[in-house]
Amino acid sequence: MRVSNRIKEEFLQKTEPVRLNKYLSEAGVCSRREADRLIESGRVTVDGQKAQTGMKITPGQVVRVGKKTVSRQDDMIVLAVNKPRGIVCTEEKREKNSIVRFLDYPVRVTYAGRLDKDSRGLLLMTNNGDIIDRMMRGANRHEKEYKVTVDKEITEEFLKKMSEGVPILDTVTRPCRVSRIGKYTFSIVLTQGLNRQIRRMCEALGYEVKDLVRVRVMNIRLGSLKEGQYRKLSDEELEELYDLLNKGGR
Repeated sequence: MRVSNRIKEEFLQKTEPVRLNKYLSEAGVCSRREADRLIESGRVTVDGQKAQTGMKITPGQVVRVGKKTVSRQDDMIVLAVNKPRGIVCTEEKREKNSIVRFLDYPVRVTYAGRLDKDSRGLLLMTNNGDIIDRMMRGANRHEKEYKVTVDKEITEEFLKKMSEGVPILDTVTRPCRVSRIGKYTFSIVLTQGLNRQIRRMCEALGYEVKDLVRVRVMNIRLGSLKEGQYRKLSDEELEELYDLLNKGGR
């Protein structure tokens, strides 16, 4: 069995029953209110039997509207998103510029690791809470890579101090890999996620961040994905991600 199938199977086994109207809504059929009307009209069946209002659906059950089989993408969703600057990582419905509203994906997904409002680049979004939990455990030291542009010329001393650890937020950041890309631009690979960490590290050393782009999360790369666009992860990416999450590695 392929590893990518194992991660999906684990997801399905942990998926809890969901109300039929929500199931139809998340499948992109219609709103929950309209779903209730469909159910009451007798057009919806579950495993060949006429559906009842309020009933719950478990993974593996077959839902049809008329003759059409409906899938909620029970189906695990893991997306790579190129988040633009100004979009906020929040599920707060009142936030007009939330990533959830911006993405407007037909299945409910949420972010695995925030990217602050003023930053842009790679954001992983999924409906698999287990992936999120494993990625967010600081002890796992998963790598996240960024391309950073600052307001003045980068020195060897700056690179050395950034890599060895900088005192911020009543702690000292973990040692990390830092390399120069250009006169004002450098690459940094972090294994922790303190609040606005890179901006605070630079500020502590007398630099101001002008642009911050996340280009990699673990084995997933931003690549040529255009700003504001998203794509599903490939089976190969899911295979490697599964291995890394289980090992608590890169």
